[in-house]
Amino acid sequence: MQSHAVPLTHLDRQAPLDDLEPLRGIIGEARVVAIGENSHFINEFALMRERILRFLVERCGFTVLAFEYGLSEGFPLDAWAQGEGADDDLSAQLAEAIPVGVDEPLRWMRRHNATASEPVRFAGIDIPAAGGSLVPALAPVADYLREIDPDTLPALQTAMRIAESFAGASAASAAPAWTRLATAEQDALSAILMRLLIRFRAVEALYLSRGDQRSYDIALRRLEGACHADYGFRAMAGLYAGNGLTADTSARDVYMAGSVLWHLERLEPGTRVVLAAHNAHIQKLPISFNGHLTGLPMGQHLHRVLGDEYFALGLTSTTGHTADMRPDENTRFGFAIDNTALEAPEPGSVEAAFADAGLGLSIADLRRARQEVPGDAGLALGPDRIRIQSAYLHTPVLDAFDGMLNTPTSTVADNLLDR
Repeated sequence: MQSHAVPLTHLDRQAPLDDLEPLRGIIGEARVVAIGENSHFINEFALMRERILRFLVERCGFTVLAFEYGLSEGFPLDAWAQGEGADDDLSAQLAEAIPVGVDEPLRWMRRHNATASEPVRFAGIDIPAAGGSLVPALAPVADYLREIDPDTLPALQTAMRIAESFAGASAASAAPAWTRLATAEQDALSAILMRLLIRFRAVEALYLSRGDQRSYDIALRRLEGACHADYGFRAMAGLYAGNGLTADTSARDVYMAGSVLWHLERLEPGTRVVLAAHNAHIQKLPISFNGHLTGLPMGQHLHRVLGDEYFALGLTSTTGHTADMRPDENTRFGFAIDNTALEAPEPGSVEAAFADAGLGLSIADLRRARQEVPGDAGLALGPDRIRIQSAYLHTPVLDAFDGMLNTPTSTVADNLLDR
């Protein structure tokens, strides 16, 4: 690991960016650079992602931040980042969202955009409310249909009524509530959403004759997000019941990958995107636990479409604490956060590789490491696991990621421990 890694100097978000210059050569000509984290709610990961965002924008010409945040909810955040409204409006917009670290990057973007010759855009990519509610996607679709196709409003309003009956702040709270719905309600919701989706596609020319292309595209993508979230409720129920289909939880990730590509298609040619999401979403190989395939991540889809224009940079740590998420319906977001002390890295892990090489805050070029693995050695010479919170995800790390950033320690954000 040592021969492929370069040390970094700073965690301070205001520090000079010179120590990140080697990153320019590591990412090469990538069009989408994904920056991960092995756990949400970690201070050091948030600081490094902000520094890398600044570096990629200020020194490498990136102009979009795509975030693991609802696509539908992302449009007003982009408007705020472009200077609309008052500075303190952001807190109200994020009040109901899981605090995954989107606020500080947005505040930096707004300050940057106030004087920048080329503004940085914000792009949400996720299903609505992280799977907690269909309403953030369906409510603006209702506004659209009220003008374009009012005959469909009764059906959509029925879907919204059902969706509101089990809505939560995240999938962790909404999914259990969905399982308690009557089967007839579950099926009615899915049927209405699918009927509306097919109608949207079938009568596109009619809708465009009554409105414009951009409004249609956004409404359709919002409706697709609601459909994927609805599918996710069934997939999660099957997973927890032990009778789910193989990799059935992939519906969220394929929507996120599609959203990245959706934004790319509508942005200026040559646009380069910084993509912030969990390691388990950005990696390029399937997710398996205990030998069971559970999901095909966003990064796998993006790598298949973009090839080497997609770069997956994982973030991990060797010591400290992590934020283990424990289901708890009595909490605001449907889960409690345990401030868990990390044990010494397991042999064979990428964390152990950093520790054994005596590397502290540093970034490793895994593409170069992968190229130097002998052709007949497979991936035997590389790490075969990476932390995901306090557990390990077994995966050939050199193939799953293109780079890895290690912080010597990690700490859990204090303001989350009482949620």
